[in-house]
Amino acid sequence: MAKVKEAKKQSKHLERFHYTIDQAIEKPFNWKQMWRLLQFLKPYSKTYLPGAIIAMVIATAVRLAIPILIGKVAVDIAIARSDTNLLVYLVIGIAILYMISFIANRFRIKWVNILGQNVIYDLRQKLFSHVQRLSHRFFDTRSAGSILVRILNDINSLQELFTNGIINLLMDILMLSGIIIILFIMSPPLALAVVIVIPLMFIISTTLRRKIRRSWQMVRLQQSRMNSHLNEGLQGMRITQSFSQEKENAEFFDGVNSGYFNSFRDAAKKSAFFRPLVDICDAAGTIILIAFGSYLILNGTIELGTFISFAFFLGMFWEPISRLGQMYNQLLMAMASSERIFEFLDEQPNVAEKENAYEIKKMDGKIEFDEVEFAYNADRLALKKISLDIQAGQTIALVGHTGSGKSTIANLISRFYDPTSGAVKVDGHDLRDVTLDSLRQRISVVLQDTFIFSGTIMENIRFGRPDATDEEVKEAAKVVGADSFISRLANDYETEVEERGNILSAGERQLLSFARALLANPSIIILDEATASIDTESEVKIQKALKRLLKGRTSIIIAHRLSTIREADCIYVLEQGKVLEYGSHQELMQQHGKYYDLVKSQFTMLDAI
Repeated sequence: MAKVKEAKKQSKHLERFHYTIDQAIEKPFNWKQMWRLLQFLKPYSKTYLPGAIIAMVIATAVRLAIPILIGKVAVDIAIARSDTNLLVYLVIGIAILYMISFIANRFRIKWVNILGQNVIYDLRQKLFSHVQRLSHRFFDTRSAGSILVRILNDINSLQELFTNGIINLLMDILMLSGIIIILFIMSPPLALAVVIVIPLMFIISTTLRRKIRRSWQMVRLQQSRMNSHLNEGLQGMRITQSFSQEKENAEFFDGVNSGYFNSFRDAAKKSAFFRPLVDICDAAGTIILIAFGSYLILNGTIELGTFISFAFFLGMFWEPISRLGQMYNQLLMAMASSERIFEFLDEQPNVAEKENAYEIKKMDGKIEFDEVEFAYNADRLALKKISLDIQAGQTIALVGHTGSGKSTIANLISRFYDPTSGAVKVDGHDLRDVTLDSLRQRISVVLQDTFIFSGTIMENIRFGRPDATDEEVKEAAKVVGADSFISRLANDYETEVEERGNILSAGERQLLSFARALLANPSIIILDEATASIDTESEVKIQKALKRLLKGRTSIIIAHRLSTIREADCIYVLEQGKVLEYGSHQELMQQHGKYYDLVKSQFTMLDAI
């Protein structure tokens, strides 16, 4: 049954992929998008790019000159007249030309590789920086795996285009143009006979365009799907093993992996058809040259040297034709990837700064919610006409069932989202009027699932304030009580904590997050279920750390464990996006309302245990 469900799920995914691709295929080749992609070459338009173009022109000119020297000069003049001196000069001259071509090609390859790597670096840096500035709503609707594919794989697929493709395209166009012009100058009838196969090749190749483009877009989509599943599978490995679902998970991955394998094989198969097509045209052109060229020689219309030059040029002719076919495939791959890259680059933050936004120079921490409404989805309000008045330095607590709006209030204070209506103000400033950096630099958020970065203990605490000294980092750790366990680690503050802090306990990770928040010296601190996953023994240490951390700061505590918020100045009880009641712990207990029921039910459960 599970396999059937997974198969149906995969089928639905593929239906959506095919629908997306079909829409993309109907669009013509996006030259505007290609031009936009080429704008990333601008910073190098006065350095590596002109150097590579000059080297390419020199190498191409040399290659075009050599067949003429061999056919017209060596055969028709030197050999025909038995001029050995001229032959010697020609051999030396051609050797020098080959050396010049070698040097020019060496610099061309060097400069285009430097150019390409710089462009890829700039593009990836720009995309990552842009994604970092996008709003939380963007990440709510996309998996980490699909974002990784855009930043890594899609940009990598442009590498060949920028390192070789663009210069090779110019070189091949120049080479083809030069060959065609020379052939028609040497013998228009023979040239016309030889190049007559080009329109046929063009007609056949253009019929493959839609299929090839569709195939490479499918590869990108399947790759995105596989990366997304891999990311999810690795992060949820403990859950998978806990429920012994390794086999089911492997079977599902096998389906995703097979989808990517088959799509890539299909795209490669269609792309590979270009080379045999070129070979057929090459064979046809050679047959025409031998047959018609021999006839023209016997007729006295052309000389033997012209025929030999034609043979050289014909061999050179199909090489750029073949590369142009491959280049077209590269362009199709680049279009498939650039569409996805520019989709992200064109994404605008839902929470955007105004052009005239100003910085908050100093923050006391007074927070005001003025008739605030907010909806994650248009059909359901998360907050309904919420009004709060939190004084600077106060500690307030938000309690209520899951989905009551507690975390939404915290997100609005940090301006991860903007209210649908109403206003959120800090020290009288509407948050929509101030810069994001100046706001968030004065707010620290500590979450239930503390994120610890790969690196040392020192680097993790310093994350919120990179310019802090080692002494300031250690002092922050001592204040929140983290120094005691850090000093027991193998390398003290230089201990590597590995990915997500796996070598630390939940309580130790939380103490690190408190030290990180304290070092940032915020005016407002938000604790979102910060003690929910801590054991009772660790909670005692955490509560001591909290007293030091919250002292003199406006604090918003979100907690299900009501014992942690008794000392709050004001407790707001939320339900379905509304404030039901508020007051101190004693005041709310005397009212015998919702808060009283929550406390009573929680302690009843503890007594039962």
